[in-house]
This record gives sequence, structure tokens and C-alpha cells, in this order.
Amino acid sequence: MDEVAQLIRKTFAEMFPDAHCELNHQNPFELLVAVMLSAQTTDKSVNKVTPKLFTKFKTPKDLASAEVIEIQELIKSLGLYKTKAQNLKKMATILVEEFNHQVPSEMNSLLKLPGVGRKTANVILSVVFNIPAFAVDTHVERVSKRLKIALETDNVLNVEKKLQRFFPKEAWNKLHHQMIFFGRYHCLARNPRCETCKLKEVCKYYQELKNL
Repeated sequence: MDEVAQLIRKTFAEMFPDAHCELNHQNPFELLVAVMLSAQTTDKSVNKVTPKLFTKFKTPKDLASAEVIEIQELIKSLGLYKTKAQNLKKMATILVEEFNHQVPSEMNSLLKLPGVGRKTANVILSVVFNIPAFAVDTHVERVSKRLKIALETDNVLNVEKKLQRFFPKEAWNKLHHQMIFFGRYHCLARNPRCETCKLKEVCKYYQELKNL
């Protein structure tokens, strides 16, 4: 597996040397809000609504003091906007009351926040605090299973654990972004670019395609 892991790392590094978080933000609080909003929608869609949102609600206190209907109005173009608006207000309230207005830097503390699951918490740990973490979104999950790092039947937590075992810890943060870029721009859910892919020989999806 070491050889395969090296091949994957080398390929990702060649294809996406500058992979990064594509959610626009200027501080930890803004990133937390943006990641929470990104559930079941695209980063591009989130980036369209956050400028007005961040202008109106600059701090956790601002957001905690807002009416849910105000938040809804600014994010209603996004899926699940009603639930997201409620979670944003609750999250901000907890930041103010329990965390001194600051985004916490520990997994368990982040998971106490409404609307924050492991994926969101891992993004915050990785991007904000540079703590090694492997956030598993739809792209990371799809690519992990196609490259046989994880099984089709694995849940998100199992995929995360297998990624952590497969790649060295110091590579997790960069690989997380590269894997997202690979899934978003190359190894698409539909019509992936298999013919030009340097990883097709280790890809379950491509091998099944060949055998059809």
C-alpha cells in the first residue's frame, strides 16, 4: 500500500499543488459559518451569500443577537436554509456563552456546537489551527472508495479512519484539499475523466468500467 499511497500523493501534488479551501473567509468565525452553510450545497453558492451575511453579522455576538428570520433572509438561496439559520444562531450563542466569543480548537468542543459534525470540525481544526485532520465530504468519500482506500460500504467515520491510516499524518491537511480538488474537477461523480487519469490503474471505478 505504501507504493500506492506514494503514487496518489505524487499525482495529487502534480495536478493540484495549490489546492486550498475555496470557502471565502477572513477569520475562524467566518470559516465556521461558511462550512456550516456548505452542507449539501456548493462552495460557490455559499460564497455568494456570505459577503452580505458577514457584513451584517461580523461577530458571534452579532449573530447570536439576530432574529432567525433575519438570518434566513440572507441565506434562503441555499438548501436547508431554515435549519441552517437556526443552527447558526444557536452556534453563535454557545460561542458567546461558553467559549468567550472564540471558535474552539478541540474536536469535542466543536462537536458541541449545533450544526457541527466531524466534517465541519475537521475543516476548522485543519484550516484554522493547522492541526492534522482529514475532513470527509462527498468528494473525499467518492475518491477514497474509487481508489480502494475505503470500501463502498464504509460510513464517513470509517473512511476518515482509513485515510488517516493510509497517509502519513503530516500530509493530511494538504491531501484533504487536493482530494477535494481531484473529486471536484477531475474525478467527477458523473463522467469522471478516466482516460487522462494517472490513477486509473489503481482505480476500482475504472477497472469496473473496463470490464463492462
